[in-house]
Amino acid sequence: MSTSSAINTSSILVLGATGKTGRRVTGILGPAARPASRSAATTFDWSDSDTWEPAVAGTTAVYVVPPDNPLLLADFVRVAVKAGVTRLVLLSMRGAPDDDPFEAAVKDSGAEWTILRPTWFMQNFDEDLFAAPVQHGELAVPAGQGIHPFIDVADIAEVAVAALTQPGHHGQTYDLSGPEALSFPEMLARIVAVTGNPVLYSDVEPDEFAASLRGLGYPDEIADLVTMLLVRVRTGEEAYLSDGVKRVLGREPRTFADYLGSSKFA
Repeated sequence: MSTSSAINTSSILVLGATGKTGRRVTGILGPAARPASRSAATTFDWSDSDTWEPAVAGTTAVYVVPPDNPLLLADFVRVAVKAGVTRLVLLSMRGAPDDDPFEAAVKDSGAEWTILRPTWFMQNFDEDLFAAPVQHGELAVPAGQGIHPFIDVADIAEVAVAALTQPGHHGQTYDLSGPEALSFPEMLARIVAVTGNPVLYSDVEPDEFAASLRGLGYPDEIADLVTMLLVRVRTGEEAYLSDGVKRVLGREPRTFADYLGSSKFA
């Protein structure tokens, strides 16, 4: 591990600052953060490169929630490093290949880098993809009875902040998961136990699920990716636990019960 000194925490750019991980990273950093998004005081838009240089000016580290296009990420990284950024922490995903172009853009930047590869987020059940179906009483996904160690995004945020502000994380790829692998029926049963509102679980065919995402406005590539990841849960490829949270934070990750206690279900 690198023994380089800690980053000056007065100038950390947080991309995707209104998102699930970004707003929590911002919250932990407090005044040290420069939150950036299309709607933040610091404007940042992946589709408008004119916003990039003003956003990174004077910063030394960046929490990167990447765009859909790795070429855009590579272009941004060059702008950031030229402006004086010396540390990059990238939110990647479990199962990303070692030659992943998004990760390569950060690794080849010349700056210190850390890669975070988390599992599915627990907060998907109350803040994102699964929230509306759960609220309406039926969740249909192509995951069968497969189990997966969903992670609380609060843990991702704490790991990200450690990598952004502390020495010793350069060149590290952290696989992050929760402490237990659960099936969708098990997780829904725990949600129902908290809320008292029944939720029906349906295992649907992948093509049907992908079509439903497209109907909600998801681009084809995102619909196909999300479907593929859920099929990996169904086939058992996603059941294993990862130790990245404990390696970085020195404690076990939050459980699904912990999440429920702090979620919109509580």
